[in-house]
Amino acid sequence: MKVLFVSGIAPIVADPPTGQRLFSTDLGLHLTADPDYPSTDELSGVKHFGVWSLTGAAQACFGTDAWPTDRPRPQATVEFEVDDVDAAAAELLAAGHDLISPVKTEPWGQRLARLQTADGLLIAVTHTPWMRGSP
Repeated sequence: MKVLFVSGIAPIVADPPTGQRLFSTDLGLHLTADPDYPSTDELSGVKHFGVWSLTGAAQACFGTDAWPTDRPRPQATVEFEVDDVDAAAAELLAAGHDLISPVKTEPWGQRLARLQTADGLLIAVTHTPWMRGSP
């Protein structure tokens, strides 16, 4: 696989209002007013930064509101933009990694597959059209 760039990073917070206050008010980041996923694509040095609720991460990965108790609670997610999501996912599977989110296309058009490290970090391989100059 060929990683093109880090397409996004988001801390995962159990208490969204406190997390949003830290990043938007205390650190002064200009995040969107979206209460479910405040974020910005305007922070120099990173394509995308967001504050993701643990509930949102559980929904995205497992389709439930609660994070499974048999998995480490994630602290953050890092998304790597790759040349081919399907091939990257196949390489990760062949290397022995368990994909907690198989390859899928999200409603907003991003294609991704996601795994979780033994330490709890969520890692996604992605194709994000608007970050490549496509709508």
